[in-house]
Amino acid sequence: MSLVAGNMIPLEVVREVSPNGYYVSDGRQEVLLHYSEIVGEIEIGDEVEVFLFYDTEDRLAATMRKPLITLGEVALLEVVDIHRRFGCFLEMGLGRNLLLPFKELPELSELRPVVGDKVFVTLSHDRQGRLLAQLAGEQELRPLCFDAPASWKNKEVRARVYKPLQKGTFVVCEGGVVGFGVIGMIHPSERTRLLRLGEAVDVRISFVREDGNVNCTMRPPKQIGRDEDAERILKALKDRPNGAMPYSDETPADVINSRFQISKSAFKRALGKLMKAGLVYQKGSWTHLTQERDDGQ
Repeated sequence: MSLVAGNMIPLEVVREVSPNGYYVSDGRQEVLLHYSEIVGEIEIGDEVEVFLFYDTEDRLAATMRKPLITLGEVALLEVVDIHRRFGCFLEMGLGRNLLLPFKELPELSELRPVVGDKVFVTLSHDRQGRLLAQLAGEQELRPLCFDAPASWKNKEVRARVYKPLQKGTFVVCEGGVVGFGVIGMIHPSERTRLLRLGEAVDVRISFVREDGNVNCTMRPPKQIGRDEDAERILKALKDRPNGAMPYSDETPADVINSRFQISKSAFKRALGKLMKAGLVYQKGSWTHLTQERDDGQ
């Protein structure tokens, strides 16, 4: 069986070739362990644990450094560079970067990671056997995550995006030292903006599902959200020349979401608060500042 890049494997040090380094072997195949890839001291005849990879000249080589990921594992790796045609380069702990190919990235540019984001990936090969990263999905992540307890409802957690879609954003919610965390989903109506692949975001657990996964929201609890939404609507009215806007209870939900980035139910709650406080009134399909009506009387 031939040696395969991406594995940690014990090999015997069989000879030294200066000025390059030592050759290590499984008894059938030899690979170079460059002097710069040696950790500590070694001698001919020693058995050393090495990681196999392809060097810049596409030759199978060895290093005694420990990578952040090996074949068969899922790891969270940081984006350290981006190439417009090739994709994202990830830090893998070896002084060289791992390519996450462009084909693995979302089509919508706003959903693609930026430098500093971290992505869940597995390790794979291209047709020549060189190492590549592939995005990890729920199939790979689920065995490494745990079921959320019922006590998690309304808990505020940090989450990492592993699948960004316009119809919903899938995340892993941090859960301490147990596995990677909990699988979660943010419905479009519960997002305050689009989220990138690999982006970290603060969310609140709105619902714990029977399967152990959770629904998340970027929005504050209704009471706090209603106050913030009311302030936003009031400011919008005050910024308009006549203190009036063509939005009311009758306005379609998609128009409300586009204009105020909130759901229609949240818009109605905020309007109700303002009307109860006597700050605004509705006339037809318009909403007006109360002071404008007072000034006109």
